[in-house]
Amino acid sequence: MNGAQDEDTTRQKPRSRTASRVAVVQALFQIEQGGDAPETVIAQFVRHRLSTAPGTAEYEDGQVPQADVQLFEQVIRAAVARQEQVDALIVDLLPPTWPVARLDPVLRAVLRAAGAELAAVEGVPTRVILNEYLDIAHGFFSGDEPKMVNGVLDAMARRLREAPAAPVPETDEA
Repeated sequence: MNGAQDEDTTRQKPRSRTASRVAVVQALFQIEQGGDAPETVIAQFVRHRLSTAPGTAEYEDGQVPQADVQLFEQVIRAAVARQEQVDALIVDLLPPTWPVARLDPVLRAVLRAAGAELAAVEGVPTRVILNEYLDIAHGFFSGDEPKMVNGVLDAMARRLREAPAAPVPETDEA
């Protein structure tokens, strides 16, 4: 088998962490639009929308097939806990004419989820997070929104993930 065939096979396998991130965006949207309590929405998703068994659900049915429930819960809770911090960062990265409230609610949910994951979830490479949420943005939007998501997330990742250079200790050598 050549590399191209291997790559195609890999893409057909379920991506449980991607499914979880899609569910996070949907849940954040529901929390904001419905004014629902985050823990209530988490419980609803875990009970009724997240499916962990292969072949038991389809996105078209409002289900999120083969989701990683632990990642879903971790990112949702981080997004809720860090919403002020992430929103402040988004405001800082967007032009002054585009306040967070002016963004499409789904776009806001994508940026908040990605920002929270960048800030709070360790062990996941930055590029993976950026690529996943960019793919999600492409799934929801066909215009310029994914380009904007790409730019904002790239800048957000630099601020949240790249550690500042360690200060060089001063010496008193004369």
